[in-house]
Amino acid sequence: MIIVGAGFGGIGAAIALKRLGYENFVILEREDDLGGTWHVNRYPGLAVDVPSPTFSFWFEPNPNWSRLYAPGTELKQYAVDVADKYDVRRHMRFGVCVDGARWDAETNTWRVDLAGGATMTTRFLMCATGFLSQPATPDIPGIDTFAGRVMYASRWDSDYDFAGKRAAVIGTGSTAVQLIPEIADLTEELTVYQRTPMWVMPKLDAPIPAPVRALFRRVPASQRAMRWVTDVTQEMAMLIAMWRFRRFRRVNEAVKRIAALFRHLQVRDAQMRRDLTPAYDYGCKRPTVSNDYYRTLAREDVNLDTTGIDHIEPDGIVTADGRIREIDVLILATGFDVWEKNLPAIEVIGRDGRNLGKWWRETAFAAYEGLTMPYFPNFLNSAGPYSWVGLSWFTTVECQMRHITRLFGEVRRRDAASFEVREEANEKFLDDMTTRIADSVFALGNCARSRSYWFNAKGETPLFRPTSVAEAVRAQDTFPLEDYLFS
Repeated sequence: MIIVGAGFGGIGAAIALKRLGYENFVILEREDDLGGTWHVNRYPGLAVDVPSPTFSFWFEPNPNWSRLYAPGTELKQYAVDVADKYDVRRHMRFGVCVDGARWDAETNTWRVDLAGGATMTTRFLMCATGFLSQPATPDIPGIDTFAGRVMYASRWDSDYDFAGKRAAVIGTGSTAVQLIPEIADLTEELTVYQRTPMWVMPKLDAPIPAPVRALFRRVPASQRAMRWVTDVTQEMAMLIAMWRFRRFRRVNEAVKRIAALFRHLQVRDAQMRRDLTPAYDYGCKRPTVSNDYYRTLAREDVNLDTTGIDHIEPDGIVTADGRIREIDVLILATGFDVWEKNLPAIEVIGRDGRNLGKWWRETAFAAYEGLTMPYFPNFLNSAGPYSWVGLSWFTTVECQMRHITRLFGEVRRRDAASFEVREEANEKFLDDMTTRIADSVFALGNCARSRSYWFNAKGETPLFRPTSVAEAVRAQDTFPLEDYLFS
């Protein structure tokens, strides 16, 4: 088997395979080390925006988190520790970029094309590249003509000296909310260009004292109890505010009032508060947490510009009202191209020449249990439609590990050479997901002005699985094996 991607999705899949006794697999990673997002992203302020106990594998709790919201370096170390403990690293090949894959019906194998012209063949193939692997470049006239330094948040240059520089940040998503307070302390002047304001909530963060970490190591049940609290609070927020919007609309409104009070306490300027107030319901766009973001924007050496960018010139940014602001460095915190470059992240050609990306875009984004598709035998895609479970990527990965365990266990029992999900099973699952989405904030809320990457070009929201975590876990353990055709 070939797994593409050595982030937590690839690591989890590898652990599931090894538990079944599979050892003949390889993980191909384009970067120079494992960790995925937590290896590539190194910008100042990088941290989880979900409590650390929840943002980890349930089967591998980490007693070493230094804070309730751990910094990115600790997530990277956690990836290393898990890979080493479960003997996954020896299966990894770094610096290998996969361009695409094609199913060969004559040999019942996948031909995987690598950058540079080399190819590999495999009976089973899994893309574990995540949703956030291909950065998005903003479509702004003149951006290629800027003569100063351009830096992506996801390709950070830690050696660059910001002292005395006039900097601009384009974007105000989760990354920017973490980055902006850090950069403001380094630059002479910082301008933040906002297109769409975020829902920002207080970050209930605190250090985890050494005696508590020692207790977690000695009595693992104590850490599991803490995780139970963080899991329940996170899931209830998502279930009530997003998936059960029809019934709990007033709860969503209450969350918005709490966010408004927080904004009022941190930003005294009334006009700036209005500029920072989202014109869409909570949950339409990924919310975030921060205790420093609003206070930073209120500083005298920080400018918030909501006019809109008209174009970029070699020495600065020109807004829609004709003003130019000269800058030395341009920071792009503009997120990732989820729909065009990440779904899927490589070109995949299945049975009868079906192109996965083209098929999704021309029909509907659909994947059985968020993982497999008809016409794509022996293929799994971790970042698939309706795959994201709960608020933690680890919940998604562990659900997929359960699916892999049940599916490949049956492959082994039957001594099968191939599996493929039945078309009718895929369609039934899609119907169930779209029916559930109809009760969500995406369908019933005011999301028109959110500009959220959770929506595709058709206005659909097929990233999240609109169920509870418990429902998703149960489905992976009990899905009908008859939904697959084994041969």
